[in-house]
Amino acid sequence: MQHNQSQELFQKAKQYIPGGVNSPVRAFRAVGGSPIFIKSAKGPYIYDEDGNQYLEFINSWGPMILGHAHELIEKAVSDAIQNSFSFGAPTRKEVEMAERIVNMVPSVEKVRMVNSGTEATMSAIRVARGYTGRDKIIKFEGCYHGHGDSFLIAAGSGAVTMGVPDSPGVTKGVANDTLTAPFNDLTALQQLIDSNKGQIAALILEPVVGNMGCVLPEQGYLEAIRELCTKEGIVLIFDEVMTGFRLAKGGAQERFGIMPDMTTMGKIIGGGMPVGAYGGKRDIMDCVSPAGPVYQAGTLSGNPIAMSAGLAMLEYLDNHPEVYTRLDEVGLKITAGFQDSLQKLGLNFTINQIGSMFTLFMTPEKVTNFETAKSSDLPLFGRYFQAMLKRGIYLAPSQFESLFFSYALEDNHIEQLIQANEEALKEVI
Repeated sequence: MQHNQSQELFQKAKQYIPGGVNSPVRAFRAVGGSPIFIKSAKGPYIYDEDGNQYLEFINSWGPMILGHAHELIEKAVSDAIQNSFSFGAPTRKEVEMAERIVNMVPSVEKVRMVNSGTEATMSAIRVARGYTGRDKIIKFEGCYHGHGDSFLIAAGSGAVTMGVPDSPGVTKGVANDTLTAPFNDLTALQQLIDSNKGQIAALILEPVVGNMGCVLPEQGYLEAIRELCTKEGIVLIFDEVMTGFRLAKGGAQERFGIMPDMTTMGKIIGGGMPVGAYGGKRDIMDCVSPAGPVYQAGTLSGNPIAMSAGLAMLEYLDNHPEVYTRLDEVGLKITAGFQDSLQKLGLNFTINQIGSMFTLFMTPEKVTNFETAKSSDLPLFGRYFQAMLKRGIYLAPSQFESLFFSYALEDNHIEQLIQANEEALKEVI
């Protein structure tokens, strides 16, 4: 493949955009080489500026669950555009979207629309603090909740620790109110809660982590967290920006049968358009202005184009349960194919998969948290990524990102991926 246009665009972009990209992972720093500039996409394929075709498994980091440029969503956007682009005033679509989310997501009784997943998580934390009158929050090492100051905190070496800023510009004051614990470690979590008794407003986590690669909660872990939060009066927030409407139509909370107090959403509810939302129990959400004292606002919140696209997506998912049956089948087929190849090649790597979320970790260790994820051979992953790319397979350009499968994948696409994976592993080992 030739990538001359992409390389020229990247050089030009670096003159005008920090690092040449508008989101860091896109720069390919973790895998080497220059980023591919995308021109178009349809179904399971994307096409770059040089005309190369790729079978891709990012799906805009999750929202393209039906595949790219699905005709129903295209029509919804086209129809909505005829009525102008934004009003900054209430619309029917906002009400219909809110009703659809409340009907689909088991724990949500009221919901507020925002413009991104980051905005949703930032707002949810503020509401939880206002509701409880407490300041501190708990997050888990390796869980990513957007770039809000409260979330850019790295765990220290101990299991019980105050956070330290993980990015310049995050103040020590903010860091002091963010407590961190390793994922899947109940003992560390209990110690953290005990040492900050009565001070913790919220605990936020990805019920299935997507931002250290795909990492699943261990048996009983989410149940135990629910019990702890109930006992201590802590608002439990599920960040379902990735898992919402993907692992089931009601998200991870439906799949696992665990009800959080609040839920943050994004990506899929816009059908690919910029959007987010947060919702939860009625008494918590009634703290939000103008119903209550916790202020949050946005001119573009509930944008009619995003609402139309997202509503078309959610209506389809709500009315077609076979989507989830097929996505589970796709995930299991790909996992089985990869495992067969690893066995054939004598490789002892780890695969984590649930439904349409999947990661091949370049480590023999069982990956249950960020520390074990970091045992992966990152240079090897970079070579593997490039070997897959030249075979027409576009993966997430980081070991620490989940892959997402779409409903547009057919059996021949699955076979293509499995074959390319085996060939790429042979090349780089």
